[in-house]
Amino acid sequence: MTAWTLLFAAGLFEVGFTYGLKLTQTTLNVFSLGLVAVSAILSFGCLWLSLKHIPLGTAYAIWTGMGVVGAALIGVVKFDEPLNFARIACIGLIAAGGIGLRLLGVQK
Repeated sequence: MTAWTLLFAAGLFEVGFTYGLKLTQTTLNVFSLGLVAVSAILSFGCLWLSLKHIPLGTAYAIWTGMGVVGAALIGVVKFDEPLNFARIACIGLIAAGGIGLRLLGVQK
């Protein structure tokens, strides 16, 4: 598995972690707590492994950016959070930054 694949997986698990945290606000049960715990462990583990080949600043920016974009999208879809032009533009800028860092292809 490549470092970039691991980093992408870490970002997806980060989204699962934040989704699980939100679920614990309304439904504190084994599923929501398990989602938080398992997603956090897998996210940090994949991030840790990816750092062997991707610089810290790049990896952290992409990991947190995926978390921000994913959490914002889940908020809109699952929790009826507002979606307007300004919010879409800001989410797009975060995504563009992550894509730009990936396209630079900076490796150790």
